[in-house]
Amino acid sequence: QVQLVESGGGLVQAGGSLRLSCLASGSIFEINAMGWYRQAPGKQREVVAIIGSGGTTNYADTVKGRFTISRDASKNTVYLQMNSLIPEETATYYCYAEVTLTSRARYPAWGQGTQVTVSS
Repeated sequence: QVQLVESGGGLVQAGGSLRLSCLASGSIFEINAMGWYRQAPGKQREVVAIIGSGGTTNYADTVKGRFTISRDASKNTVYLQMNSLIPEETATYYCYAEVTLTSRARYPAWGQGTQVTVSS
């Protein structure tokens, strides 16, 4: 019903930057919160950053000051600018959207994930 497609992952050296994008499409009436999570091998998925429909943002303590989440509501797109990356942030990054469908039902949507690898 809703598809989230991430892009922008890749390989970067420690201290470098990447910008992730996530486009939502499908039977969308409106998108409430959008965000980014990540999961490293052998670890649980964790929240990285969330942005509400009004633009309010929340970040994991470990990324504050280095990562910036933003969204373009007109394009149903959320971005994650990641600066000063460290090797420990190597993970699969997942986009999330809390969607109200055209049926007015709530639907939690997840992307397929994009790999971010930070080399030392």
